[in-house]
Amino acid sequence: MVEIRQKRIVIPYRSVVKWLVRLRRSPRAIAGGFALGTFVAFTPTMGVQFVIAFFLATILNLNRPASFVTVWITNVATVAPIYTFNYWVGSKFWSGPSVAEVYRTFLDLTAKLMGLNIWDIWDQFKIVMSLGQDIIIPLIIGSVIVGLIAAIIVYVASLALLKLLVVRRSKKRILY
Repeated sequence: MVEIRQKRIVIPYRSVVKWLVRLRRSPRAIAGGFALGTFVAFTPTMGVQFVIAFFLATILNLNRPASFVTVWITNVATVAPIYTFNYWVGSKFWSGPSVAEVYRTFLDLTAKLMGLNIWDIWDQFKIVMSLGQDIIIPLIIGSVIVGLIAAIIVYVASLALLKLLVVRRSKKRILY
């Protein structure tokens, strides 16, 4: 019975797992790409996150497609809660407006972003940067802290998973 439940959980994600195993890089480069994308996703760089992830992944010799996958953590639906949490963390180090007021600001920001086309990258970035110094500074501080912690967790977890998948794949090849 347990084995049947495991198969039900794994089967929907089978194509993603196969894609991960077939990426043509070392597990460290792929896990590094996931971690980099996660860090960039938590920064207030909405609109230019893909450009930043592509540039940094190229310079750091990490897997670019893996970094693109995790950049999607922040999107129009998740901007308000993620940026509010990041602001809250940053406000512990730099004072600013109340968290409730900032959350309402981020909800307004989300409404503006929803009115834009996905390819209006520069306009998206300008909207985020128009928040004002009293919000941006704690947001950046909190984003760096939260992004670093999330990136470390993602790196360790994805590296362990990828190493496990590579070992399982090599065992399958030996058997056949």
